[in-house]
Amino acid sequence: MQFLISMVINPSVLDALTEEEKTALGEGHGRFIQALKQSGELITTQALVDPSQAAVVTVRNGQPVVTDGPYLEAKEYLGGFYLVDCEDKARAIELAAQIPDAAIDGLGVEVRQVMFADGPLEA
Repeated sequence: MQFLISMVINPSVLDALTEEEKTALGEGHGRFIQALKQSGELITTQALVDPSQAAVVTVRNGQPVVTDGPYLEAKEYLGGFYLVDCEDKARAIELAAQIPDAAIDGLGVEVRQVMFADGPLEA
């Protein structure tokens, strides 16, 4: 089963971390990635730029309209994700609990099963 484990970022929480805490966070992700590679559960992982660099695309009267910046005004934003292939939701939750962000108050980690990808998935 495939699961998307997404990391919800609050920039004020990240800014409040010490350099040592930021380093530990990055090193924790490195260890997590290595463990997922060794277990064969990692499909891919990506980090995303700050939403201030986003472009929002809508179509009005058949023409694309592009605006800069995030779509919603919110403190939190999607900072990155891990796409994993594991046995079940319980295992995906177990993996998510290993992400260092999950231990930092004000940051979030969400687990969602992928509904379909290149054809239907088994339930």
